[in-house]
Amino acid sequence: MSTIYDYSAVLNNGQEVSLKDYQGKVLLIVNTASACGFTPQYEGLEKLYQEFEGQGLEILAFPCNQFGKQESGSNDEIKDFCDLNFKISFPLFQKVDVNGDSAHPLYHYLKKEATGVLGSKNIKWNFTKFLVDKNGKVIDRFGSVTKPEALKDSIKELL
Repeated sequence: MSTIYDYSAVLNNGQEVSLKDYQGKVLLIVNTASACGFTPQYEGLEKLYQEFEGQGLEILAFPCNQFGKQESGSNDEIKDFCDLNFKISFPLFQKVDVNGDSAHPLYHYLKKEATGVLGSKNIKWNFTKFLVDKNGKVIDRFGSVTKPEALKDSIKELL
């Protein structure tokens, strides 16, 4: 049986990172997009990160172009967009698929561990959030409409 720490991903700058590097941290893993109605959630994610990073929260953002082609830019363009518009300081990874055969292995794992409404596995849209505890257990999955600030109590509880 695998754990979240068995996976790795490539940061926007091309550096491969093992999720083992995040052991002992609470993780909020989010599939993001630059041209989505939910894109302003980057601001809420950054506020959460500023408030809780020192207490052990890491937010991992995975841009994805599978929903309405709302993340069509290159990895550099995505980084520039996030820097210019939201000044995010949490880790931004390279663009990935979250559904289908080409989905990043981490997302296969996350969807298996925390299914969506009525047990569905597929991610429905951008800004779906997975909350992971300090031991690497996937605790919950939140849809796009759940704003980052609504997760504050859940995050505090896990910290």
